[in-house]
Amino acid sequence: MDIFERIAKDEGGPLGQYRKKAHGYFMYPKLEGEINPYMIFNGQKVLAWTFNNYLGLANHPEVRKVDAEAAAKWGLAYPMGARMMSGHTSLHEKLERELADFECKEDAFLFNFGYQGMISTIDALMTRHDVIVYDSEAHACIMDGVRLHMGRRIVYPHNDIEKCEKALERATKLTEETGGGILLITEGVYGMTGGLGILDKIVELKKKYKFRILIDDAHGFGVMGANGRGTSEHYGVMDQIDLYFGAFAKSMAAIGGFVAGPKEIINFLRYNLRSQIYAKSLPMPLVEGCLKRLELIRNGHELRKKLWTITRALQNGLRERGFDIGVAEACVTPVFLKGDVPEATNILIDLRENYKIFCSVVVYPVVPKGVIMYRLIPTAMHELEHVQYTLDAFAEIKKKLEAGAYKGSTEIQDKAIY
Repeated sequence: MDIFERIAKDEGGPLGQYRKKAHGYFMYPKLEGEINPYMIFNGQKVLAWTFNNYLGLANHPEVRKVDAEAAAKWGLAYPMGARMMSGHTSLHEKLERELADFECKEDAFLFNFGYQGMISTIDALMTRHDVIVYDSEAHACIMDGVRLHMGRRIVYPHNDIEKCEKALERATKLTEETGGGILLITEGVYGMTGGLGILDKIVELKKKYKFRILIDDAHGFGVMGANGRGTSEHYGVMDQIDLYFGAFAKSMAAIGGFVAGPKEIINFLRYNLRSQIYAKSLPMPLVEGCLKRLELIRNGHELRKKLWTITRALQNGLRERGFDIGVAEACVTPVFLKGDVPEATNILIDLRENYKIFCSVVVYPVVPKGVIMYRLIPTAMHELEHVQYTLDAFAEIKKKLEAGAYKGSTEIQDKAIY
């Protein structure tokens, strides 16, 4: 069959099957205006709880000034080419040195895109003789990197330290046969639930097994720990994490990422990361902008204090009102309700159209059938009055849900924008 004919007959996959009804409203919605607590959606002002702009740096005046000046100075093209060939500059090196210093590592290497960086890091580190051990709820970028691995891979149930140890036992036996090594991959903060990876328990297993640890701390970098150095700082295990991966898309409110670790390993990655060797270098305005962002994160104790004030007010308020927010310990705050997909849809429409609150919704198959998950992301931009308004709105919605007000079909297409 012709490839295009097959695709044309397909419903569009797990997400694409909803495209005709959901595009423009539930999927690919357009939030317009300055990145602030209030933005414009579907022609109306809404209170946005959907950005990973944890420290509010997206619209920080110092950041905006540096971004604008750097863009005017360099344009978006410089430097041209990949880092290895013609896209390398002293400012790229400076950002790497400062990131390594911030994470208390010997060296760091920049990625022009975080997702690619994680995939390529896994690919470069592993041979077919090596074994990957990873958490079942790892991010898609980790999953895609694991899929590239030509050797054995062992998954353990999320944050189950006993099963993690059994996976390491099995991996150890396999590597005794192959002569390879073991890489354990986990996350610092899980971006859907706000739960933390059990880094403190995992590093203890190094006393019994020989393996290296790579953590994806995209949601922890800049936020977790006394100085914002991440989840490994929060647990006090920075020196026991072998490779630290951070992304710029969250607390930095930018594009890109980095991996930090021992100098000899980072140098190896510099010459073996295919996604960086064969891709254009991070543009100079982003490099200069990230230097300013890192400076603000280093000195951002007040921003983090504000963020955690908002986070705790939201999470404590939800729990006090009887909401299930799971294991949320970081800023990401899920709200779990019981209901089907039509109810989830109707609630989201009510939130956006009547309460003027914009957040994300997650339904089956991402969560079990009968579960609805709304995802709220507090930031340093938000105020306590925003928290109070949202708590009151969710309390009313919960009552309506329990009374059956959201049952029945919904006219999704009426809300979609084409």
